[in-house]
Amino acid sequence: MDVLYFAWVRERIGIPREAVETQAGTVMDLVEELRGKEERYAAAFADISALRVAVDQQLTDFDAPLSGAREVAFFPPMTGG
Repeated sequence: MDVLYFAWVRERIGIPREAVETQAGTVMDLVEELRGKEERYAAAFADISALRVAVDQQLTDFDAPLSGAREVAFFPPMTGG
């Protein structure tokens, strides 16, 4: 599946997107896998309360299932102005 990173998440990880082979059942399972890859991922996902997630371009929660998902995107909350 494609995993996309936006704003400071992208800055901490150092790439905007990557293809990930995963057996993760939920978004949180994927986050745990990513945290274990390298320190930069651990730093980016240290506080998931500061993140939002979309699965196949639909906002969702971290307990959302990933079965059949093609894309997961991580980004900070949107602010208006």
